[in-house]
Amino acid sequence: MGYEVDFLSVGDSNGDAICVRHGHASSAYQIHVTDGGYADTGQRIIDHINTYYDHPTHIANVVLSHQDADHVTGLLEVVRHFSVGALWMNRPWLYASEILPAFHGNYTVAGLTKAIKDAYPLLVELEQIAVSKGTPVYEAFAYAQIGSFTVLAPSRDRYLALIPQFDRTPTSYAKPNKSLFDKLFESAKALAQFFETWGSEALEENPSPTSPSNECCVVQLGEFDGRTVLLTADAGPEALNEAADVAQILGRLSPPTFVQVPHHGSRRNVTPSVLDRWLGSVLPQGSPERGTAFCSVGANKPQYPRKRVSNAFLRRGYPVYRTEGAWIRHNYEMPDRIGMTGLTPVPFTTSYEE
Repeated sequence: MGYEVDFLSVGDSNGDAICVRHGHASSAYQIHVTDGGYADTGQRIIDHINTYYDHPTHIANVVLSHQDADHVTGLLEVVRHFSVGALWMNRPWLYASEILPAFHGNYTVAGLTKAIKDAYPLLVELEQIAVSKGTPVYEAFAYAQIGSFTVLAPSRDRYLALIPQFDRTPTSYAKPNKSLFDKLFESAKALAQFFETWGSEALEENPSPTSPSNECCVVQLGEFDGRTVLLTADAGPEALNEAADVAQILGRLSPPTFVQVPHHGSRRNVTPSVLDRWLGSVLPQGSPERGTAFCSVGANKPQYPRKRVSNAFLRRGYPVYRTEGAWIRHNYEMPDRIGMTGLTPVPFTTSYEE
């Protein structure tokens, strides 16, 4: 089975918009869209699918990885425009009755449901568009099957534990509070000089945690006749370890053919041990590549992916390619596209500032 994975540009800022097409030329291809970037990205996705996927009217599956605006906004126009077989998204208000004890007794179930909906108007609007068109909306929790993709994270239990910690949900017992000193310290951090060799890794095993919103990301593993595609969105170490646990249970934990660099290459989203689990251990310099890594990066974000992150992927046999304001393609046994040129990976960097 052939497949292609297209990472679209989302403009100047970081965000995700991913189109996947797979199948055989002799039969109908399936289209799978994950995340939609910003408002203007929606039309970019529509134009891309019409131009390169033979002007279809139907998308098999649309997946929202999590509730951040740089992932959800563009999907509004995509779901409006196309016939969609199913929309997969996690809606935090559905679990108000189960998470109510975390909110100090200040809410009824109805009140908490409304408060969460008010905090996430784009999620509510996306759901309403789907319902108005008769598109079914499903939860995207571990073990769910979405066409050729399997959801590996989040588990339902972990997602519910994270909801009270989201930035936009009401104050709860579970939400961590940063002191003014902590906030001032973070904003005042100066750049430091780092030096790496192939054998010395600056990537931290215990970095500052990424946000609870990122840790609830939907992690998907696609399988296409023995080749695998791992889509990570903005997942952090907690989500990626849970995804590895599920993949191991399913007998599918092995270095993927293609992997998305989480959260645009943030240094808080991967650790050496997480990468070892998913990609394999560090290889001797000059070893054959194990696979390919793509990183969605805004046109005005030259600092991403972080050098320690791209170095860590490269050590494990995964050269990293950036979008940088243009769309990029990974494919296997799919039709050629006129005018496509080769990509240049991010080089191994021995000295840098962060």
